Amino acid sequence: KKIFKVEMLQRKHQFGSKSCILPESRKEKGAIILEMKDRGYCSKRKINWNRKLEKQLILDNLRVRSMQNRIRSKVSNHSLEQSSEIQIPLASGINLETLNYIVTMGLGNQNTTVIIDTGSDLTWVQCDPCMSCYNQQGPVFNPSTSSSYKSLLCNSPTCQNLQFATGNTEACEINNPTSCNYSVNYGDGSFTDGELGVEHLSFGGISVSNFVFGCGRNNKGLFGGVSGLMGLGRSNLSLISQINTTFGGVFSYCLPTTDSGASGSLVIGNGTSAFKNLTPIAYTKMVSNPQLSNFYILNLTGIDIGGVALQDTSFGNGGILIDSGTIITRLAPSLYNALKAEFLKQFTGYPIAPGISILDTCFNLTGIDEVSVPNLIMHFEDNVELNVDANAILYMTKDFSQVCLALASLSDENDMAIIGNYQQRNQRVIYDAKQSIIGFAREDCSFT
Repeated sequence: KKIFKVEMLQRKHQFGSKSCILPESRKEKGAIILEMKDRGYCSKRKINWNRKLEKQLILDNLRVRSMQNRIRSKVSNHSLEQSSEIQIPLASGINLETLNYIVTMGLGNQNTTVIIDTGSDLTWVQCDPCMSCYNQQGPVFNPSTSSSYKSLLCNSPTCQNLQFATGNTEACEINNPTSCNYSVNYGDGSFTDGELGVEHLSFGGISVSNFVFGCGRNNKGLFGGVSGLMGLGRSNLSLISQINTTFGGVFSYCLPTTDSGASGSLVIGNGTSAFKNLTPIAYTKMVSNPQLSNFYILNLTGIDIGGVALQDTSFGNGGILIDSGTIITRLAPSLYNALKAEFLKQFTGYPIAPGISILDTCFNLTGIDEVSVPNLIMHFEDNVELNVDANAILYMTKDFSQVCLALASLSDENDMAIIGNYQQRNQRVIYDAKQSIIGFAREDCSFT
């Protein structure tokens, strides 16, 4: 079992950061290392957990539903081009300041802060002149002040790639045939519209010419105060694909906790010297699925709770998505129910509390300093394990005296399971698109 320190987490959450320093970046032995912070690090607003927690989980559920709809449409061979509204994943919970992760990148002559999302492909930022923009911290990117910015034409090959990555069928408008337009709608009703452009991208002392991104002129939604989103998916438009020749299609991250001042790192390139992993890196093969080629999919072969192996017919027979934008891990109903039942057998003696939205297994830990939590281990093909951190098994809610099992059930047995970012904390997760493998190693996340 693992120790979950309730009292310590209460203190860390109650005292926020007194200053805001944007994430930094550096170059080290051929790799670029970007500091990663939780979304709330630079928030000037005091977080009201009681009011916002349930909304956070609702947004996460909307993201998952959106992702499942996208998967169903692709698997059933229904072309996305036939849909008038394109639903693609969103870094959910971004209005809640705590459970999404930001990095800073240079775009032209301006620094921009963006949310990282492996479930999205197109990187975009808000642009002036803006028809409708949400409030962000810092100035909105103005392409007219950059000598290196260029708009992309609608008949360019890159504009055609946009249709594959986002399903956008209206890239070329009749009244403006020269501009390559994009329109992205997310699962919670947020959206961004604008045109594709190219610009110099910089971080860690290096510069990438002709980086393709979305210049958002009409943006609305729960994006907090960030400039936009960094797409780390697998299509040709994603940031990783665009810099493939320089960094070989390899990136990794270590997602920090939401403790005050905590930071992790996004490493672009095979920069193993920058890792601080406490266990050896173990690699498992990605599942090949041409219909879902934009996603990162693994083969889940088993789950252990406190040393007890769960039994389920789904193990080894299908894929599970790994996604930095989904918060809570989702499992098929039969597997989740088996996990929940075994967890309740081992986590006993604590008063049961009401569920919170999708979290249905909760406890009242008022007056308790620490508890012993059963180990949670996910097994993948090639005998690879993801040993979930103790602080990623229980989810602290409300007034910090109540905790919930930090996993949830999908609505349908046939929906695809997802490993959310909550269960990826304090792990080095390595994505190698060239070799089609993903690696895991235990790491206490730190940018220093």
